[in-house]
Amino acid sequence: MADFGFARFEDDDANEEEEEEGEEWQARTLKDGLLFLLDCSKSMFERLEDGQCHFQLAIRCIKTTMQNKIISSDKDSVGVVFIGTENSDGPNKHINIYHDLGQPCASRILALEDMEETGWKNFNMLYGHDPDFSLSDALWTCADMFSKSPQNLNNKRVMLFTNNDDPHAGNTNRQIQARTKASDLANTGIDLELIHLVKSGQTFDVNKFYKDLLFTDDDELTELPDPAERLEELLTRMRTKDHKKRATRRIPLTLGEGVSLSVGVYNLVRTCAKPPMVKLSKKDNSELKSHTKTYLKDTVEVLMPQDLKKAQTYGARRICFENDEVKAIRQFDESGLKLMGFKPRSCLKPYFQVKPAQFLYPDEGSVTGSTTLFTALLRKCLDRDVVAICKYVPGKSNPPKFAALLPQDEELDEHKVQTTPPGFHVIFLPFADDFRKVKYEETPKANEDQVEAAKEVVKKLKFQFSSEMFENPVLQNHWRNIEALALDRDEPDAMIDYTMPADDKITKKAGSAIREFRDLVFPADYAPGQKKRAAPSESAAAKRAKAAETSVTLDLETEARAGRLGKLTVAVLKEAARNANIPCLATRKAYIIDTISNHYSVK
Repeated sequence: MADFGFARFEDDDANEEEEEEGEEWQARTLKDGLLFLLDCSKSMFERLEDGQCHFQLAIRCIKTTMQNKIISSDKDSVGVVFIGTENSDGPNKHINIYHDLGQPCASRILALEDMEETGWKNFNMLYGHDPDFSLSDALWTCADMFSKSPQNLNNKRVMLFTNNDDPHAGNTNRQIQARTKASDLANTGIDLELIHLVKSGQTFDVNKFYKDLLFTDDDELTELPDPAERLEELLTRMRTKDHKKRATRRIPLTLGEGVSLSVGVYNLVRTCAKPPMVKLSKKDNSELKSHTKTYLKDTVEVLMPQDLKKAQTYGARRICFENDEVKAIRQFDESGLKLMGFKPRSCLKPYFQVKPAQFLYPDEGSVTGSTTLFTALLRKCLDRDVVAICKYVPGKSNPPKFAALLPQDEELDEHKVQTTPPGFHVIFLPFADDFRKVKYEETPKANEDQVEAAKEVVKKLKFQFSSEMFENPVLQNHWRNIEALALDRDEPDAMIDYTMPADDKITKKAGSAIREFRDLVFPADYAPGQKKRAAPSESAAAKRAKAAETSVTLDLETEARAGRLGKLTVAVLKEAARNANIPCLATRKAYIIDTISNHYSVK
């Protein structure tokens, strides 16, 4: 049997990020489905004041939504169905499936773009118009498309565009059929949303027909949103990733012996990065898959996972661990939150946050009564202005952490709609080993005039700021260029970088205060933007010469047996190994030390 291979025993990044695996898995496996149901009656093609028609506006909304989907959630499925057409392509009359339920792509966007610009003029010749359609059949078609989808769809929605508030006027039978089918869709988890289009000066009476389709007796709000606001939302290009608000995990929160509740853990903020590059074959652009194998250095024998051990070098001795031992080392306690006590909110410092905070919300589905107990705990923490200090173990292979549960009260807007949910923010606290001591050099003190001038600058430059107002310009530029290539554009859409300061406004508001502050603080010959000349850095040749000079007088074997190799720099170690004729191709310090120790049989 071949000798065991060794791998260095280090913390794996995958284990550190295990607490996001649940959310990432759900984002990959749970996808949303959206069907656009577009009324193609003649009234939708009547010209408006701006020369366009409601059909063009609806097509533009669909196109924009698809463009947003490609970036925000490209695994979602989108389809388009025309109703009120003379031609049919299925068992139901006057219904035409323009796009099957599938992932949005460049060809579909280009087809919609052509339909918006010129295709609508020839719509009567290609599809025709016929108002004698059944909305019940249209909803049945949507339900059938969802049922035949090969994807595992989590949320299913049907979005209906129309400017007719009573499509089945005088036909009681069809009205009853439509209401029954809409109820069936709601029972199967398919949401129906109405985008009603109206001309200026006209109204859309939802009570005539659509109220019974859209709302149930249990709904508190039975008013349609302003169509202008909804259309503006659909027409807004959002080149950002859509992170579904799903629980990363559901864990117990233990308040004491025999008292626990279940909570869901959510990530409210996370870094949005560019999608990873995919390697393709240059022959046919097919996606390539990589496979990694581990070979034994001496015999070039392929090693299986059970042939590997992990090791950690301590001094000059290599300590080996079995895989089971590594797992046991990483397991400290069962996953969950355990209450340690309460502290005043003032004990939290801004620099205590060692990673982005998470959010807790009660999980009534796992433990009955969790919502009641969670609400009582939240209310008392808010009333007494305290935070709960807990021991937090996210998962089985995660190390324990201390966390402060910062209470947050519910906030409602003027329409009694929730804008901020009630719950606890999980603030991760540092251990004693995490603090860094920084030595600050003494700096000259500012006099009273300089302090007052600085206060005036701060007062003049105060403004309302929210991170949600600023998009990442790197990502925006990336997506615009990708979109231009996919849609065969000559150039990408223009981008405005809102992270750049508005110099004109700053000068207008605080120009005189800034100049006064500059004159009080800086010398008369101060030139803004002029950098202080940095001291010349040591060249690579000089570093090599210095390392060679040090290695000449170095007894490498003595240093290895004394366990002092770790105190030498990489350059000195490599030069000393070369002088001692020790073959060493490694670049990392730990591997160089291992090579030298093995050469002198130091354990």
